[in-house]
Amino acid sequence: MKQYYPDIGLHVPTLLLPRSDIDLTKWAVIACDQHTSEPGYWRATADQVVDSPSTLSLVYPEAFLTAEDRKQRIVDINGAMRTYLDEGILEEQAPGFMLVERDVGRDHKRRGLIVALDLTHYDYSDGAKKLIRTTEGTDPARLPPRVEVRRDAALEVSHIMVLIDDPNQTVIEPLFEAGFDETYSVDLMQGGGNVRGWHITTGIEDIAAKIADLAQGTPPMIYAMGDGNHSFATAQSVWDEIKTEVASDHPARYATVELVNLHDPSLVFEPIHRFVEGVNPVELISQMKQAGFTLDPGGQRFPWQTHNASGELFLHNPKMHLEIASLHEFLDQQGATVDYIHGADTIERLVKTREDSIGFLLPDLDKFELFESIRRDGATPRKTFSLGEAYEKRYYLECRKIR
Repeated sequence: MKQYYPDIGLHVPTLLLPRSDIDLTKWAVIACDQHTSEPGYWRATADQVVDSPSTLSLVYPEAFLTAEDRKQRIVDINGAMRTYLDEGILEEQAPGFMLVERDVGRDHKRRGLIVALDLTHYDYSDGAKKLIRTTEGTDPARLPPRVEVRRDAALEVSHIMVLIDDPNQTVIEPLFEAGFDETYSVDLMQGGGNVRGWHITTGIEDIAAKIADLAQGTPPMIYAMGDGNHSFATAQSVWDEIKTEVASDHPARYATVELVNLHDPSLVFEPIHRFVEGVNPVELISQMKQAGFTLDPGGQRFPWQTHNASGELFLHNPKMHLEIASLHEFLDQQGATVDYIHGADTIERLVKTREDSIGFLLPDLDKFELFESIRRDGATPRKTFSLGEAYEKRYYLECRKIR
């Protein structure tokens, strides 16, 4: 079987799964970049895992990134990876993809396909036109601690989600009608729902051909980062460090991801609002008017709130495709201190506590505009949208050797 499709940056991974006697509910834990302000969540996770084999031993929860014992934690992670390999806790599967279905209690179950993508087809710098595009701004300052964790890791455990724009549902959805044997069904801890998996080792050529048909634009784009943008950038940084010293097909050249169709009905884009601190809100509104924002309805709409007032501004004939991009172009020029807020009610509560603040309420993002926006304007500002709630984020389960 062909294992690499260079024109579409697709690699067929050799996945590792826990052996049959491992408790998968204790094995699978949520993405390490969730609950970053809630160390208690991770302590509760540790209480559930106890001494059982678990991906908790293979990842570094970012809630503890500033802990004094960071270096020892990384040493322990690398040691656990070697132990799980040496003691046969992880078993190598035949090269193939993993078809997955996640039920978190919504009207629709999320369907995805776990593959590996070539990191050389990705570039998060402004204006880059690669097969794999970043959907939001990448902060290089957030990469060093992640690189420190991955640099000597023997294994990759991934929470990265990558979107494909497949309105005719040609790639993922037909695979659920193919009758593959179920590989696992796991009830996920801490309210994560259930995930099922089917290992796919046949029909790979057909899947690759259908992915190739999704290429859009010149130069072509196929993939857009959904979740885990900084983790993908981290993997690329480590590959860049070692690529001159290893074979060109070294496993660290690729990153494991879950492909999800933008048109999957379970995929919900939720807005992330903006809270601006340390400003005179009256002066800021005046500056926005000078910059072309107006009180006349039409075009892009920007509702705002302060501690004692609220209103709307509008931007006609905007240069940017999305409201959030237009707003950030202005805020970045002002050097404003911006926080990212889920929920309009939270914005309302925050502005009432500070007279030197203003909140901007952003509209729901039409997910079907995402690919066009990226092709036209490039990456959206950081924290433009969220793919569901925290408990819906990917749980670690499959592993892959990268050393």
